[in-house]
Amino acid sequence: MESVPDHGRHGPADRDFPPPGGPWEPVSLNGKLVGWAEHGGLAQARRCAEIGEQLAEEERSHLLGRLGHKLRSAVLALQESARQAAFGRPELLEAVFEQAQEVGRRAAAVEAAAIQPKDAARGVVLGAVLNLSLPIAARELPAGAVVVGSETALVEAFSRIQEWMGGPGMTIAAEQVGSWWKISVAPGGDRKPLAVPEMGEPLIRLIVDIHLEGWLDVGPPDGADVYLPAQASR
Repeated sequence: MESVPDHGRHGPADRDFPPPGGPWEPVSLNGKLVGWAEHGGLAQARRCAEIGEQLAEEERSHLLGRLGHKLRSAVLALQESARQAAFGRPELLEAVFEQAQEVGRRAAAVEAAAIQPKDAARGVVLGAVLNLSLPIAARELPAGAVVVGSETALVEAFSRIQEWMGGPGMTIAAEQVGSWWKISVAPGGDRKPLAVPEMGEPLIRLIVDIHLEGWLDVGPPDGADVYLPAQASR
């Protein structure tokens, strides 16, 4: 949830987690919680849904603009290095290779922000996702941790969390909080800032909050918490 007009973030979007400053009434549309307000009603629900879609599109557009700018900068640097290497400076060939890899990384970030995952949300074992995306992290996971979401988006989110917070000593733990899995990630001791900050928290927030309908909480001083919908027990 995001408050209007001050843009304070609160989550996850759940009737059991009302935002501060109430009393508030939950506002639902077609059975889905779309906001909190002093007074509910159908008109208010439609307005909340419209504002939510607008906020999501504004965040996506802003992030795409920033990532696109960083991608263009990398392409220009690659073109210049390639030109110099072709005209008498073969020692730059190694730099050309490294810059080409960086262009690929930045292009992948643009794709992750721009493309909505096509696979439908389903129950996914959290441990299996982390085997693919966070193999180096020390883990404390309940055996029955199953989240609901697009497997493609889950792997993308945690792969980028590893790039953002990765390194030896990275730890990850999960606990169930109501109808959510709270996944706590703590960085390794030798964490290094990303060359493109937008490929860290902003991109992960878009994937988690919008694609996975969860909540990225960067409030903890020693890491971040990812809230994802838990599969209901049978």
